[in-house]
Amino acid sequence: MKRSKLAAFAALVIAAVVLVVAMVSGQQATTPGSALSTTPAPPAAVSAPANPSALPAVNASQLPKEARQTLALIAKGGPYPYREDDENFGNFEGLLPKKPSGFYREYTVATPEASNRGARRIIAGKDGVKYYTPDHYESFKFIVEDK
Repeated sequence: MKRSKLAAFAALVIAAVVLVVAMVSGQQATTPGSALSTTPAPPAAVSAPANPSALPAVNASQLPKEARQTLALIAKGGPYPYREDDENFGNFEGLLPKKPSGFYREYTVATPEASNRGARRIIAGKDGVKYYTPDHYESFKFIVEDK
């Protein structure tokens, strides 16, 4: 009787391990006692990054045309009209999610009525998230890009 309980316990442990491995690797487990499925998972759809902050969101299409132009420049990697563009953004205000130094880059959004760079910026993270500030880092909105 002890041997059958031990065998049942061992089978339960093995099934739990198979399930955990399947969950971690993203594969589906097959019937109990068999190996993991070798059928590859379908390719994941490319999607825009989710909002990792508690900041309000704005659709890119709702941004000023100059901000949409800056987003297009960021997507193609430049060239940028201001020498300060594509530089490190330190997040000293602490309004964006905390990340290591060098994670965020800063880009100017032209302000037609300004005699200098103006106050508008887009901040881009290495993970693809982007934020818009119309007021030189006083406030931010997470940009939902139209993909």
